[in-house]
This record gives sequence, structure tokens and C-alpha cells, in this order.
Amino acid sequence: MIEQDTIRLLRECDSGAKMGISALSDVMGFVKNDKLKSSLTESMSSNHRIEKELQAKLRGFHDDGKEPHPVAKSMSWLKTNFRLMMNGTDSTVADLITDGCNMGIKSLNRYLNEYTAADEDSKQIARDLIGTEERLAFEIREFL
Repeated sequence: MIEQDTIRLLRECDSGAKMGISALSDVMGFVKNDKLKSSLTESMSSNHRIEKELQAKLRGFHDDGKEPHPVAKSMSWLKTNFRLMMNGTDSTVADLITDGCNMGIKSLNRYLNEYTAADEDSKQIARDLIGTEERLAFEIREFL
């Protein structure tokens, strides 16, 4: 049970980190404020670092990880691009990213609660990813 919960938690974190990287990449070209761009860039770097850690841990279990669900990724891309084409301000970027962070925090906490038998290293990776999302959402509030 421990190994099964560990792999499942790692897969969900992998998907979440990839979704975060994708969302941040989607908005980066619309950002005008240097402070906002710096916060987004720092968060993307954290997501990449966590993603590498996740991939290494998953390889130890002979698992390739999990891609974000194609429908969720497509819907996110459509919503982001539509809103930014209509109103491509830093406020819109902050609003979109805050929504994404909140969804990620909610989902990752749900998976932590669901996969209670996961090993402590994997739980810590999930908590690190949650912390990254929480920090970004807090840092960009001033742009809402």
C-alpha cells in the first residue's frame, strides 16, 4: 500500500507541476511589470526543480509520471488566451495565475489526504509544491 500510494501521489504532483509550468509559460509574454515577471519566473524555476525531483523519484519506481489531462490543459489554455486577448493586463495575468494556484493547492491537499500511506519524502515533495503555489498566489496579490 505504501508504494502504491507513493506512486499515485508522485504522479499527481508530476501532473500538477507540469500544469503549473505550462500555465506560467502561457502568460509570460503578456506580463509588463518586472516584479510580477520576476515572481512568475521564480515560481516557474521552483516548479522545474520540483519536476526534476519528481521525475527522479518516479524513475526509481520505473514510472514515467503523469501528464496533465488533455482536456484540462486545453481548457486552461483557451481560458487564458481568451481572457488575455480581451484584456492583456498584469491584473488579468495575476487573476488567472491566482485561480490556477488555488486549484493546484486544493487538488494537491486532496491528494495528500487521499494517499496517506505515501512515504514521507513524497509527501514533502507535495508540500513543497503546495508551498510554491501558496507563495506565488501571495506575492502576486498586489497585481489583482
